[in-house]
Amino acid sequence: MSLVLDEHRAYLADVPRVEAFDAALRALIRPGDVVVDLASGTGILGLLALRAGASRVYAIEMGSIVELAREIARANGFADRFVAIQDVSTRATLPEKADLIVMDGAGRFGFDGGGVETLSDARRRFLKAGGLIIPASLTLSIAPCEAAEPLEHIAFWSRPVCGLSFAPASTIARNTGYPRHIAAHELLSIPADIATFDPSRQTAPFSARASSRIERRGAVHGIAGWFAARLAAGVTLTNAPGAPNRIDRRNVFLPLSERVSVEPGDVVCTALTIDPVSVMLRWRVEIASANRTVRHVTDASTFHGMLISRDDLRRTRPDFQPVLTPAGRARKTVLDLCVASRPVAEIEAEVERRHPSLFDTRAAVAVFVAEVITRYAE
Repeated sequence: MSLVLDEHRAYLADVPRVEAFDAALRALIRPGDVVVDLASGTGILGLLALRAGASRVYAIEMGSIVELAREIARANGFADRFVAIQDVSTRATLPEKADLIVMDGAGRFGFDGGGVETLSDARRRFLKAGGLIIPASLTLSIAPCEAAEPLEHIAFWSRPVCGLSFAPASTIARNTGYPRHIAAHELLSIPADIATFDPSRQTAPFSARASSRIERRGAVHGIAGWFAARLAAGVTLTNAPGAPNRIDRRNVFLPLSERVSVEPGDVVCTALTIDPVSVMLRWRVEIASANRTVRHVTDASTFHGMLISRDDLRRTRPDFQPVLTPAGRARKTVLDLCVASRPVAEIEAEVERRHPSLFDTRAAVAVFVAEVITRYAE
């Protein structure tokens, strides 16, 4: 079974998710509307839009599942109105402007699914004046939580394995946001909404903060984060712990540097800096007793959780002078031959002739050429 297909099975089986988008599309679409479905996958949102009265849907999807989406549209009688485009949406072009754009790209904490940059570009290039976007807004919420497992995973890196130290990984582990299903009973305070924004307009970094009062005795291991997306009036999509219509999407867990015991009345102050385009997050957490004595401070950032090699950094320096590798030269050959309007069979033969040391078989050449052409040619 294709793992990509199984991933989309999970999306389709998430009934609250599908029903929320269905309700929003039925509420907002007017007969004859043109709709753009971004990162469309199986095309479910586009098909719901057509069923709601749209005259045409442009379903933009970079993956090969786009072909399956075409077959699904045909199976449901929508082939003549469902236009599937295999491309990255920021590179795609459309023959007409849309009345509505829809995308399910909220990630675990609203901004981290890549939707902000995609929706911002789509608003600018694809949407008619006065057109609508789903989701219309995202609200981010947090609460201190009691979830020991992620800290145990982080502590793993401080312990030897077969007498060998892996301690250098500890810094990266402590500065990583972890996907986790947070249960309502793991929260130690009343949740706080920290920010609400339009994901198609919020491209600049922003800061948010919340002060949470501990409701019960326990231990804070980290800060749980989630989102609520307003799809239409009265229609919300959320992965909030304990929400009756919670979708099957994990939350984000931002770890503290250590477990902190707390009592009712203690205060947890959390300051977040969010860059929605580069998908970076900094969290500073202060825990104080009821008398305001600060007992703990965590200051972490996903920037310090990035795996970056010195070789990669060297190649991005302004004074670095890049030289094509053998594989790079072979890729350039393919692109140059595309400019020369050669058929694929001739391109394959020429690549094999010019770069014999790179490929063991003609089949390997064909795979290489196909990878370049499907990404950069049309």
